[in-house]
Amino acid sequence: MKEIVLRKSNSEKIVSAKYDLRFLLNLGYKKKNALNFVANRYVLDKKERNLLSRTVFSKEVSESRSQKKIDLKQLKNQTIIIDGYNVLITVETICEGNYDKLVIGDDEFLRDVNAVFGKYKYKKTTKKALMKIFDVLCKYEAEYIYVLFDKQVSFSGKLAVLTKTLLESKKLKGEVILSGKVDFEIKELSNSFKGVVATGDGVIIDKVDRVIDLPFNLIKKDI
Repeated sequence: MKEIVLRKSNSEKIVSAKYDLRFLLNLGYKKKNALNFVANRYVLDKKERNLLSRTVFSKEVSESRSQKKIDLKQLKNQTIIIDGYNVLITVETICEGNYDKLVIGDDEFLRDVNAVFGKYKYKKTTKKALMKIFDVLCKYEAEYIYVLFDKQVSFSGKLAVLTKTLLESKKLKGEVILSGKVDFEIKELSNSFKGVVATGDGVIIDKVDRVIDLPFNLIKKDI
């Protein structure tokens, strides 16, 4: 198995900025205000600011999210609700071997630090990434799968058709939903079916009971 090296943030500035942001969050400051303060203090550029936003959380938030994570073996006979673009973009990055774009946050979730979900573009790895996702769900015998995409993002319609085709090719039961309120619908589906949500989006993680970090599990398998 080849070595997989994720993005490192070893500069003294970033290490110090992370420490200060984490300290403020643990004191109860709101994330936006604390991040603005730290970003201004250390003169962080947009990418550095984004890195902190996606990786640094309070101890309380980190522990709460970590406790919600389940492993692949617990997917059997479960309804899985997939945050489409969030999961797909990160798995595409894994398929491309761009591990230096990936980070693991304080909450132990894997994220693509450069992901911009509102500007999605179909890639050579899109189909491969979807197949990797469905291969795992098939192997671990998921009962039913919902894949939600934001309908306001370009290419969502065509992506939904491709996703449905691949879902059926794996003989998996499920449906693809184009939604204008993805976060809300994921929460509602999760509550209705007591399902497992696949996402790395902290806002969604905080609102549901059980979460699977599919990209993290895929990278462990060295895809």
